[in-house]
Amino acid sequence: MGVDPAPARLTVGIVSAGRVGSALGVALERAGHVVFGAAAISDASVHRARTRLPDSQILPVEQIAARSELLLLAVPDAELAGLVNGLAAARVVRPGTIVVHTSGANGVGVLAPLTDQGALGLAIHPVMTFTGHDEDIARLANACFGITAADEVGYAIGQALVIEMGGEPVRVPEEQRTLYHAALAHGANHLVTVIVDAVAALRTALAGPGLLGQPVVDEQPGGLSERLLAPLVSAALDNALRRGAGALTGPVARGDVDAVVAHLSALEAVDERLAAAYRAMSLRTAELAKTNPALLDLLAKEGH
Repeated sequence: MGVDPAPARLTVGIVSAGRVGSALGVALERAGHVVFGAAAISDASVHRARTRLPDSQILPVEQIAARSELLLLAVPDAELAGLVNGLAAARVVRPGTIVVHTSGANGVGVLAPLTDQGALGLAIHPVMTFTGHDEDIARLANACFGITAADEVGYAIGQALVIEMGGEPVRVPEEQRTLYHAALAHGANHLVTVIVDAVAALRTALAGPGLLGQPVVDEQPGGLSERLLAPLVSAALDNALRRGAGALTGPVARGDVDAVVAHLSALEAVDERLAAAYRAMSLRTAELAKTNPALLDLLAKEGH
């Protein structure tokens, strides 16, 4: 007789009711599990717990841990090891408890103090940025979740939980967890940096009198600079995901040395740090595009 890898109805406790924990709590409740309680300290976490999980109690961490069949640890990466060690020292997690953390940077090794006491440890990381607003919950339905487990039983349980929450499970080996997280951070976080820098440069370029009826360029988000960039970067992102390096266009990909030199001069006049970032990204772009060797040489020399 086979073992059901995902019990139909689990008693779930959450530490803590931050942006990620509260969103996953809603998804687990919609899947038929019972979120009985959440730990919440800050005013924002208490508010999220009461609004997103109104049937749950706000309880101390040790009470949450002691009563959970599924214990969800949704704390910042840097706090996870300390929380796990504290729970293990208190010996409040019952043997057989499924302990899931949501940290992208960590695999299951960080849960060893609890798995040594008989818990089943899982790393289930939603590959999504969370704002704390209602769209977080809707986005989970289209998100991938990176799963790391110690054995096939663990992977089966993790896969079942993710599917129940409406996500797509992806297996990430323990030894590749750091590379996985670095790749996600590079793609998502640095994209934001590039866009913020591009917007700042556009604000300088567009300052002054505009066309009749054109709004004044200011420092407020969502303005003319952002509207100028939005369709361009949206198309570029879509093309990159569909076509890879074949989506590269523009002066660097074409190997236009004069245009790139002019860009660097204009950017340096605004902010040397912005010019340095443009130069570094241009070098990597030129390498991917296998472009004009003269441009590659120029960028490589200027970068040192």
